[in-house]
Amino acid sequence: MRVDRKNDIREFLFSRRGKISPEQAGLPSYGELRRVPGLRREEVAQLAGVSTDYYTRLERGSLRGVSDSVLEAVASALKLDEAERAHLMDLARTANATRRRTPGRPPQQRVRPGVLRLLDGMTGVAALVQNGHSDVLAANLLGRALYADVFNSEVSSGPEVPGMLPNQARYLFLDPGAADLYPDWNAVAATTVAMLRSESGRNPHDRLLNELVGELTTRSGLFAALWAGHDVRIHTTGTKRFHHPVAGDLSLQFETLHLPGDHGQTLFTFTAEPGSASETGLAFLASWASSPSSIQARATAPAEKPITRKTEQPHD
Repeated sequence: MRVDRKNDIREFLFSRRGKISPEQAGLPSYGELRRVPGLRREEVAQLAGVSTDYYTRLERGSLRGVSDSVLEAVASALKLDEAERAHLMDLARTANATRRRTPGRPPQQRVRPGVLRLLDGMTGVAALVQNGHSDVLAANLLGRALYADVFNSEVSSGPEVPGMLPNQARYLFLDPGAADLYPDWNAVAATTVAMLRSESGRNPHDRLLNELVGELTTRSGLFAALWAGHDVRIHTTGTKRFHHPVAGDLSLQFETLHLPGDHGQTLFTFTAEPGSASETGLAFLASWASSPSSIQARATAPAEKPITRKTEQPHD
């Protein structure tokens, strides 16, 4: 999938402009009919304190040499949130960077032994490590049990690549069972695409990410529609609901911790509210995951190959 940075900039600014009404921006509308929703270019320029011609150049995808102060002024005019501001800065940074060609596939990531020991030591907590592509790089026993459907999916590991890591985005959009696992499937899908869009802003020439986006855009109309929306999101904490085939309905609080020593790797943890039905369900799932029958099933199931030590040496 070829990356068109100018088009990304143009579509992002255009989509944000379309979300802000004159009333929201503090401008009089006089009840007039508008051909397009949102603000006009000249109104954004006025709010940002730049000329209409200058803002038009920005919205056409030319961010080279634009100062941070101008970008901040545009972000304020468009009322961008934290994730959107960061994305605009990433678009400008990569627009000004000189691309260095890297032949072949990128080197494999590795989950450090210390991180793996940390995962295994987190009892009563479902935990996993993901990269910016939404590949699951490693998981503890309870994390593998919570996401068993993702690990066992025939589509989540990618087409015609034996032993490839399970990928959350591929599972969400290509496996029909994903709607059963996630009661809030639409929200989870939108968040996943927004996170991939943010990652693309940071690393527009990431070959594996672009291959994933190209695959999902081709194979899923909904992914293509969400991707075209140019929404971005910072995913740090919240609640996620599961309809688990073993543990039943679970409502779990998640926290995300970036691993500073491992570029692009994020630790996700899932816990239940003390005294809740979800705490009971998570405890039952932990007991089931450590039972001899469950261990034997994981050892013999062909779809479980991605859970082996291969998770320590994932593709980036």
